[in-house]
Amino acid sequence: MKENMTFKLNSNFVGIGLMILSAFCTAFGQLFWKLSHATLNMELIIGFILYFLGAVTMTIAFRFGNLSILHPLLSIGYVISLILGVLFLNETISLNAIIGVIFIISGVFIIGGESH
Repeated sequence: MKENMTFKLNSNFVGIGLMILSAFCTAFGQLFWKLSHATLNMELIIGFILYFLGAVTMTIAFRFGNLSILHPLLSIGYVISLILGVLFLNETISLNAIIGVIFIISGVFIIGGESH
């Protein structure tokens, strides 16, 4: 019984890591799309590759954990996109956005900390 719980914890841990990697890939892919100005250039191609890698990583992650734990973790992509927008696109963050980020990160920690 204890071995089964250890496997579930390790499996969810791998799945969580892959989901977070997926969120990073898709967020950076979308950033490159935005930087490409909708013309066929290297930024657009890199964006498609990163977004594709994010989708593949997400699909693989679902093999390593519970859907109810892993899928909500993709919302971390919104936080990453917000940060990338501020750093690279000179966007501003509103108070509502900051509150939203706090809720998203709290939810990720609560859901990601589940052991079953």
